[in-house]
This record gives sequence, structure tokens and C-alpha cells, in this order.
Amino acid sequence: MTTNTTTYLKQARKSHAAETADAQHVVHEMLTAIEKNGETAVRDYALKLDKWQHDIIVTNEEIERRTHEVPAAQRRDIDFAAAQVYEFALKQKQSLSEFEATTSTGVTAGQRVIPVNVAGCYVPTGRYAHIASAYMSVATAKAAGVPTIIACSPPYRGGGIHPHVLYGLKKAGADVIMTLGGVQAIAALAYGLFTGKAADIVVGPGNKFVAEAKRTLYGQVGIDVFAGPSEIAVIADDTADAEVVARDLVGQAEHGHESPAWLITNSEKLGRRVMELVPRLIDALPPTARDAAGAAWNNYGEVVLCATREQMAATADRYAPEHLEVQAADLDWWLENLTCYGSLFLGEETTVAFGDKASGPNHILPTKGAARYSGGLSVHKFMKTLTWQRMTRAAAKQIGGTTARISRLEGMEAHARTADYRLEKYFPNEKFELGTPVSV
Repeated sequence: MTTNTTTYLKQARKSHAAETADAQHVVHEMLTAIEKNGETAVRDYALKLDKWQHDIIVTNEEIERRTHEVPAAQRRDIDFAAAQVYEFALKQKQSLSEFEATTSTGVTAGQRVIPVNVAGCYVPTGRYAHIASAYMSVATAKAAGVPTIIACSPPYRGGGIHPHVLYGLKKAGADVIMTLGGVQAIAALAYGLFTGKAADIVVGPGNKFVAEAKRTLYGQVGIDVFAGPSEIAVIADDTADAEVVARDLVGQAEHGHESPAWLITNSEKLGRRVMELVPRLIDALPPTARDAAGAAWNNYGEVVLCATREQMAATADRYAPEHLEVQAADLDWWLENLTCYGSLFLGEETTVAFGDKASGPNHILPTKGAARYSGGLSVHKFMKTLTWQRMTRAAAKQIGGTTARISRLEGMEAHARTADYRLEKYFPNEKFELGTPVSV
């Protein structure tokens, strides 16, 4: 198919739209039951869906016992990666500042930057043990200064939380850890079940049911991003190494059957070479990854051929991918001109896998085009910028008159009278033009 000289060498067979209705129905039923029956319903779902009938809150003794199993070398890797995420999040926090300023009228106004009180962090465990998601969410909340961090992760293969995930949660600084997965975990965090502390924000990746639960509860609780299956787009020109491009596409398709992998290029030769390589690389994977990546590439993979780099950039912005790699000449041009992505990886030397695990910037990112209007999880998601103001009576004199007149233009008489009274109280011997009182 060709549109405005943009050609699909390979086009997706499926879209995610059809999956949404099913998830909405399931999630609505579950949330209704949990809202009605609380912890009892959560325990019932934990037994039915995850075969878990033990304690929900993991005790300190259990954390110590199970994380003691993690070998020292693996601890060092998790420690290093968690520190990278924490340090980057601290730098983000330093980019926010409190201030106050006084205008010429005498109004003093300012900004406070404070963390939310309770953060809920969800860490999925299904096809893979998502160790990195443990410290990506919790370490970032810790850097923000959140007083209470509650983490949830499902039981792994009939046991408790995967020991590596549990160690990651402990190392990153979770205050409470619960053995819960799926919709019931999101609901427990939002409603404050088992802890008595309802989360102000719930963050973390998950399957379509987790994503739908977060979307449904948004408003009652804050969320990080509207998330769906993991995505990668690679922008590559004729300077790129086709095998590196192909390996990076397969690396993200491994996430799941519905994970799109997109190549945007102005080189037909490169595009066709990548299309030859990807199936071979998938066939060489172990069974679990081969099954996921094969389905993802067959159904959601695309190779888009563009005429110019401007078209490539416009196409990437239209897709607004979760992860966007650029393997092309003049990296500074791409950094300046690309505007819609969850996280950007410039040059062959970096790759999405580095960002997913250990480089520092967060890997919990917007999908399904949400990068058009939202960034990913950051320390800012856990912070609130709050404004305050005070003023002199001289300032109230000018502000009050303007407020009264505009309020009456809008038809809001009670608003206007709050200004009228102050002007009468502070300046009893003066007359003011306060607008025409509202009569209807």
C-alpha cells in the first residue's frame, strides 16, 4: 500500500482495537465485585486466577528468607541497575524547583513541589520475571520522596513472588509488599485493601486487563501511563547495520504475542534485508520467546519505506512508539526533530534492552500512541506542583476590582461579592467600579 510516497514493505495483519472490548467487560465485572466485597473478593480472585491462598502481605521474615536465595552475583547486577534508575530519578527531581515571586501589584505567589503520600507499584510476572520493573517503579518513587510505597507482584509458578523480583522490590525500598497479581492487585492498591492506605497513584506495566483496570480507576487514583503491549520502532537509513536493526526488533517482539515491531527506513535494500533476517533470528530463539516473537512479528510487525528523512520523522511521530531507536546519520537532527516517543535511543551503541534493564531512564512508558501527549514514568509522576499566594491590601485593591467586574460579566454574583466586601472593609472611604450586579 502506498500513501504520500510512504510504502509498506510489510504491514500489520491485526490491530489492538478488537482486544479492548473483551478486557473492559472482564475488568468491569471484577472491579464491581471487589468494590462490593473488598478483601474477600480479592482473595477469591487470587485463588481462582493465581492459585494463591496464603498471606497477601509478605512479612519481613519471608522477604529475608526468600531473597537470601538470590546469589551474590545476581544481587550485584540488581543493585547496580537499581542505583542507575535511582540516580537518574534524583536528577529529574532536581529539575523541579520551588519558587516565589512578587508582582508589581503586590501579589506574592509561589510553587511547592511535594510527593504524593502513597504510591502503588505493580510488577507483573507471567511469561517472564520482570525484575527490572521492580526497581524501575519503586526506586523512582523513593527518589521522589514518597512516604509510603506499596508494591504488588503475583505469585510465580505456584510459589510466592519471584525471589529476584522480591529482592528488587526490597532493594529499591518498598515499604509494603503484597503477593497479588492482575486486576485484583490494581484494585487493592487503589482501594487501600489489606494496608488501609489507598494509593494516590498506581504505576507499572501489565497485560491488557491490568491496563484496563488502571484506565477504569483513573480519576479515583492517578496512574502513570495508559499502557498496552510493548512497542518498538527503529528508524534506520543506509548507514545502519541490518543485523543490529533486526536483532533489536526481535528483542522487543519477544515481550508478547501482541507487541508491535516497526522499521521505518528510506532504504529499500535495508528494509528487505531486515525482513529476511527477522524470521531467522526468531527461529533461533528458545521456545517461549520464539512463540511470542513469531506471533508479534507476523501479526503486528511493519516495515515502512519513506522517501526522505522528514517523512521518516513524521511517520515515527504518527506511530508515537513506546521505544524509538535511531540508527541513522546525523543523530542531532533526529533528536531535534522527533517529538512523539516514550523513550529515544540514539545510535547503534544504545538499544532498548539497555534502557529496559540498566541504563537509568525509566522503562515504564506510554503505548498505543499515548506518547503524543504523555511521557513515561518519571519522578515527576510522583510529584505534585502546588501553587500558593498571598497579597497586600494594596494588591487586593486592584485585583478585587478586576475580579468583581469579570465575575459579573460571567454572571457569578457570589464571586463578585467576595471582592466587594474586601474592598469595602479595607477601603471604606473609596468608591469602586464593580460592574453591574447580576439580577437573574
